[in-house]
Amino acid sequence: MANPNNLVWHPHRITGSDRARLNAQRPFVIWFTGLSGSGKSTLAGALEERLFASGHRSYLLDGDNIRHGLNRDLGFGDADRVENIRRVGELSRILVDAGLIVIAAFISPFARDRAMVRNLLEAGTFVEVHLNPPLEVCERRDPKGIYKKARCGEIRHVTGIDSPYESPADAEVVLDTSARDIPGCVDEVLDFCRQAELLPSPEISR
Repeated sequence: MANPNNLVWHPHRITGSDRARLNAQRPFVIWFTGLSGSGKSTLAGALEERLFASGHRSYLLDGDNIRHGLNRDLGFGDADRVENIRRVGELSRILVDAGLIVIAAFISPFARDRAMVRNLLEAGTFVEVHLNPPLEVCERRDPKGIYKKARCGEIRHVTGIDSPYESPADAEVVLDTSARDIPGCVDEVLDFCRQAELLPSPEISR
C-alpha cells in the first residue's frame, strides 16, 4: 500500500469545468441500484442510447462488465462488495471530471457505500435511481440463474436471499420495473434530470 506521506497531488491547468464547457454539458452520475433482475443493465443501456442519440457524451459502467476487468480480483462477500463500489465511485468521479455523464448500474446493496459515492461528487450531481420490483419478479426473470442456484444452495452471498439489500430511503427516482415499460422508465429518469437542471430543455428527442 502506498505511503500517503510520499504522495503529492499535482494540480493541472485544465479543470473539470473546462472539460464540461468543451463537451457543452453538465457532467453528473446516474446511479441505478436494485436487486439482480430488477432491470438495471437493461434500463441503463436504454438510457445511454437515448443520451447518445441526443448528442450527449456519456459512459456506462455495468456491474458485470467491471468485474471482468478492473474488479476481477473481487468476490461477493461484504468486504469485496464495499471495495467494488469504492473503486467504481472513484472511477465515476474521474469520468465526471473528464466532462462525461456517467451511468452506473450496480446492485450496490449497502446504503453507506452509495452515500460514499454521492459524497465524492459535487452536491446535486448524483442521481440515485432505485429499481424496486418485488423479489418474486426478479426471481422469475433470473437472467443469470443466480436465484435458482442460491435456492438450491449452490452459491452463497446472493443479495436478497442470504445477503442483505438496504433500500434507499431518499432516492431521487424510484421505479417499479414490473409495472412500467423501459421507455417509460427512461422518460422518468430524463424528466427528473431536466427538472434538476442537469440536462437542458427542450426535451431530449425520443
